[in-house]
Amino acid sequence: MPHFTIEYSANIEPRVDMAAVVEVVRRAAVETGIFPLGGIRVRALRCEHYAIADGDPSFGFLDMVLRLGEGRDLATRQKAGEHIFKALSAHLDPVFAGSKFALSFDMQINDKNTSWKRNNIHEALKAEASHG
Repeated sequence: MPHFTIEYSANIEPRVDMAAVVEVVRRAAVETGIFPLGGIRVRALRCEHYAIADGDPSFGFLDMVLRLGEGRDLATRQKAGEHIFKALSAHLDPVFAGSKFALSFDMQINDKNTSWKRNNIHEALKAEASHG
């Protein structure tokens, strides 16, 4: 259940293709090899109302949180997180070069005892693989 939620300041949209951003994150998550393909979700939410630092309206941000199921050790999570963050950060280099911008990424582990899911995408991917 690797679910990525990206919140970003609306003022970065002229400089950032958010469809490309979610694809960069999705691809990097797949490349780690530690997440089930059928569980990966990446979503981006535009924040219309925000205040950053001293209130300068030109400052921008992108904050990403990964909610992750239990079962992976710290070293594995760190290696995956670093890979994903590097890919996202490199993609956003032009934003850093052209504006004042803050990028953050945090990983949260869900407690399996208080996390419910229903997903038939895993079976669909297995069926596609066996017929392909």
